[in-house]
Amino acid sequence: MHESPDKLKSPEQELRIFRVRSLVAALVVIALTALLMGRLVYLQVVQHEVYSTRSENNRVRVEPLPPTRGLIYDRNGVLLAENRPTYNLTLVRERADNLPATLELLETLLALSADEAKAFRARVSQPQRPFEPALLMSDLNEQQIARLAINRHRLPGVEVEAQLLRYYPDAPMLVHALGYVGRINTDELKSLDAGRYAGTHFIGKTGVERFYEDALHGQSGLRQVETNARGRVLSELGRTNPVPGKDITLTLDKELQSLAFDLLDGRRGAIVAMAPATGEILAMVSVPGYDSNQFVTGIDVGSYRELQHDLDLPLFNRAIRGQYPPGSTIKPFLAMAGLAEGSITPEKTIHDPGYFQLPNDSRRYRNWLRWGHGRVDLERSIAVSNNTYYYTLAHELGIDRLHDRMRDFGFGQRVGHDIFGESNALMPSREWKRDRFGQSWYPGETLSVGIGQGYWQVTPLQLATATSVLANRGEWVKPRIASRIGDEDVPVELADTPPDLELANEAWWDRVFAGMEKVVSGSEGTARRTGVGLEYRMGGKSGTAQVFSLGQDQRYEADELAERLRDHALFIAFAPLDDPQIAVSVIVENAGGGSTHAAHLARAMTDAWLLDEDEQPDAEEVREILESDDGNVAGN
Repeated sequence: MHESPDKLKSPEQELRIFRVRSLVAALVVIALTALLMGRLVYLQVVQHEVYSTRSENNRVRVEPLPPTRGLIYDRNGVLLAENRPTYNLTLVRERADNLPATLELLETLLALSADEAKAFRARVSQPQRPFEPALLMSDLNEQQIARLAINRHRLPGVEVEAQLLRYYPDAPMLVHALGYVGRINTDELKSLDAGRYAGTHFIGKTGVERFYEDALHGQSGLRQVETNARGRVLSELGRTNPVPGKDITLTLDKELQSLAFDLLDGRRGAIVAMAPATGEILAMVSVPGYDSNQFVTGIDVGSYRELQHDLDLPLFNRAIRGQYPPGSTIKPFLAMAGLAEGSITPEKTIHDPGYFQLPNDSRRYRNWLRWGHGRVDLERSIAVSNNTYYYTLAHELGIDRLHDRMRDFGFGQRVGHDIFGESNALMPSREWKRDRFGQSWYPGETLSVGIGQGYWQVTPLQLATATSVLANRGEWVKPRIASRIGDEDVPVELADTPPDLELANEAWWDRVFAGMEKVVSGSEGTARRTGVGLEYRMGGKSGTAQVFSLGQDQRYEADELAERLRDHALFIAFAPLDDPQIAVSVIVENAGGGSTHAAHLARAMTDAWLLDEDEQPDAEEVREILESDDGNVAGN
């Protein structure tokens, strides 16, 4: 028998359950409301300053403003290094939602090769200051900019920035003098002033760009900008303008530099020209050169390997780092040393049978003219480049005095004031050989040094400097390549200038100069063909530097040797003789005799500096002279 539904219901129980549930629900609502209100009070009152600052930081961002790099001009105001507008790709890693995905998309949009993609990722992984834009790519083209603009919403943290990029209009002929700028690397980043270089991606790497980096760079500025939730700039709130770098005016003459480059005509070598009275470097060329603009934006792997493996070493600055035996170019300096030490007088003569022998030694140290020059005095020894005279003088002086006197002219040391990367080269001594080889010095090695061979090594800059000191009659003026930095002149007299050379008789300078004039203008001069038609008085000295040593009875036959084993051609000159305005050193590698292959180049340089424009020869005319004179070497 079933009970009726009315008897199964309990109104009192249902009401009780309802009241309990209502109370629990009310308590939960009250608790949640209290929690919400408490959190609201905490955020709005207790943490007000914290979140207000965070909010402001999300809305307002401080961005660095890189300074404009200073320009570089030649002595006549011709622009040598300029800044061109370009577009760079940067990335703030902290703002990227998914860095690997962002990089993949960028590589696709930019159509990068495998090598380019590898370099691209390497730049991303380089250490960077927090929220500092990392430079990923420079000098974007129009197609790349368009693709990035279309996909901008997919690339948080990525920006295309308009900036000025360094450009060298005449890079190959000026690269070794000017140097270049390149991307700041990891090691440089550690040592740079973070504030001064904020937002800067490039720094001077070599040459003038490196030595005068502080002046050229300037000081970074800042700007405050308002951004939206995606980090895009809405407006500018404030700014501290950057301080631009200082412009630099060099002592170089672009026209003379261009002539020197053309004269070498692609042959390995270097030419340095200076103004003796001021130390101004008028031209400083190393050939072959290369396009430094590739290094500004980042040279590709293939092109860099090609430069590295080139047998002609285009990356090597021969003018300041090339080390060559000076050959007979040092004979005027040895003559001055002999006069200063009292070992010779201008009138003293020797008899040259074609060789010199040390006491109790059967070996013959030969003159370049095998049957000898007969009776030789100081002036004739320079004019005919007599080896026997200088074997005799070197033996009498000894390596100790010879070393010290040659150091007085700047050999074996850095001579430039503002020449970055210059080599000391080598002025040998007893101590040097003992430290280097653990051996004693031998008399025969002194004889080799006496004709500019053996261990002795010089740079073209050292040769030009020594020639300037000689032209100045012993007065030292340090070589410099900058004449003006901003509004300030670079002083001629510098604190670290070596002491002047002094002689007991000032007339001795004239006697050495007379010998050097006879080199180009005398009937016996080794470079007498160079002096044909000379319109001013010029002093010079030829030199031929051996690439390898010959045996006692061997003869040098250039035609039988591989090109890179042939002698180097050297020449030094200054003019006019009574008031020197220019001093020149020329080195042409593996070209043979200096009296021909280097002397005509030096003459062209002095003509270009001293004569009117319509009287100056061009490089093509000099090449024709060289071809007609080839093989007619009058001496070494």
